Amino acid sequence: MQRLLEGYRRFRSDIWPAERARYEALAKWGQQPETLVVACSDSRVDPQTVFGAVPGEMFVVRNVAALVPTYQPDAGYHGTSAALEFGVRVLKVARIVVLGHAQCGGVRAMVEGAPEEARDFVQPWVAMAKPALRDIPAGGDRLTHVEAAVVRLSLNNLMTFPWIQDGLAAGTLEVHGFRFDIHTGVLARLEKDGLVPV
Repeated sequence: MQRLLEGYRRFRSDIWPAERARYEALAKWGQQPETLVVACSDSRVDPQTVFGAVPGEMFVVRNVAALVPTYQPDAGYHGTSAALEFGVRVLKVARIVVLGHAQCGGVRAMVEGAPEEARDFVQPWVAMAKPALRDIPAGGDRLTHVEAAVVRLSLNNLMTFPWIQDGLAAGTLEVHGFRFDIHTGVLARLEKDGLVPV
């Protein structure tokens, strides 16, 4: 805990003075982010750092493996879907970005099975992405292929939300998929033919 408090004190002494006007404006006028990012909870992949964003620029939802479920408005708990609804329908973001990454533990749990200690919630959560395991070539860097396939699956699942479809049709919303390589720092865009470094 001490390390967190020391980090806060550095923020107050080193960052806050230069950023105070930004925070005050955000407090007064509210948030108006242009981008909603669905990212993995992995501590090594911070979307704000990867995209060089400042507070107020991105509305971020993080979960295991950056998964987007299909549209299912029912009595269940749907944190990711709630964030999508708020970002698209209330904040009126202009784009949605799905940010996958290398060495993803959630993707590994899809391929190899969840760790024994993470079967209550992780296993059923990553099971939604089992279709991403189809047509994955044997051999080679299988996990890289699955990481890209999971981003593609999340992009496809976004299309099941009617108000996302409406935004795309109206030209007021766009969606993009990326994979960040932790080891090399390379960000690649998911295109029809695969991953293309940006």
